[in-house]
Amino acid sequence: MELPKAYEPNNVEKKWYKYWEENKVFSPNKDDNTFTIMIPPPNVTGILHLGHVLNNSIQDILIRKQKMLGKNILWLPGTDHASIATEAKVTKLLKEKGINKKDIPREEFLKHAWAWTEEYGGIIIKQLKRLGCACDWDRGRFTMDDEYYKSVISTFVKLYKEGLIYRGKRMINWDPKGLTALSDEEVIHKEKNGKLCILNILFLILINI
Repeated sequence: MELPKAYEPNNVEKKWYKYWEENKVFSPNKDDNTFTIMIPPPNVTGILHLGHVLNNSIQDILIRKQKMLGKNILWLPGTDHASIATEAKVTKLLKEKGINKKDIPREEFLKHAWAWTEEYGGIIIKQLKRLGCACDWDRGRFTMDDEYYKSVISTFVKLYKEGLIYRGKRMINWDPKGLTALSDEEVIHKEKNGKLCILNILFLILINI
C-alpha cells in the first residue's frame, strides 16, 4: 500500500465519521457510569462562526476524553429557533423579494420562517458533522419541537403559580423597529454624551413609585 505524500484530511475524516455514525460510536448504551454534555444550541440564523468552532472543539475534547476513560457518554446536539433574530432575517429576505411582512398574514410569514429554519438549521448540523463533533445525532433537538415546547410552557406555568414569575415595571431595552423588548445580549451598547432633562428624571421616579 502506497502512502500519499501529503495528508488528505477530507478523505480520512469522511471515511471515519461515516463509520462512527453507522456504528453508533457516540450513542449511550446503558444508564450507569454516564457523562453528558448539552450542546449550547446554535441559532438557526445563518452558519457557524469561529466562536462555535472554538466552543464545540472544547466540548468534543471533553466528551472524547470521558469515553476513553470508559464513561458512557452522551453529547446531546440541538438548534435554537432564536425567534427575534430569525424574524429579522426572514423579514430582510422577504424585503429583498419585494414583500412587506405587514402585507402578508401570520400563517404565510410562519411558512417562510419554517422554510428558513429547515434550510439553515440543516446547514448548521452538516457543519457540526463536518467538524467531526462526537454528537448522538439520533437524539437531536430543536427548541420548537412539540415535546420541548410543551415542557418549556409547563415549567413557565409552574414557576408563575409559585410566584417566581410576575409582572413588574422595569427599565428595558426596546426595539422601535421590531416593536419588541430585547435582552442585554441582543443590544450593541454605545456610550454617548448627552443631557438628562428634569422631565426624564421625573418620569423615571414616577414609574418606580
